[in-house]
Amino acid sequence: MDKKFACYCGLYCENCAVKVKVEPAAKVLYAEMEKLGFAEIVPYFPDGEQFWSFLKGLTVQGACISCKAGSGNPGCQVRLCAKEKNVEMCALCESYPCEHFMDFFKGYPTLKQDNAVLREKGWEAWGKLQDERHTEDFAFAYGEK
Repeated sequence: MDKKFACYCGLYCENCAVKVKVEPAAKVLYAEMEKLGFAEIVPYFPDGEQFWSFLKGLTVQGACISCKAGSGNPGCQVRLCAKEKNVEMCALCESYPCEHFMDFFKGYPTLKQDNAVLREKGWEAWGKLQDERHTEDFAFAYGEK
């Protein structure tokens, strides 16, 4: 587990559906389109150059790292609160869980338990859980079941 992918809220970006599913698919699509010479004809498609740039960015740089590294919604209330309180992870804050988490828990059902692991057992246990999920191709997405 690499802490740079750990978000304030407790999500682990390496297990995000964008990282686990979309980025690999983008790499395959980009490679196939490049083989077919798409780069030469991209200007002839509506918004083709913008699409090609976006697709290439997904394959080369990836979608993002984490909210701590500047990715994600800059107006996220969880992020703003954590930065203001100078906490590494919200689960480690004395006010956790706070009002910012009610919607998060609805959208990410595993989050509450994950944060409990971090709070009760520490970074090592939380990291092991995230690594196990990553190995199993687990991918969380908003509204996961």
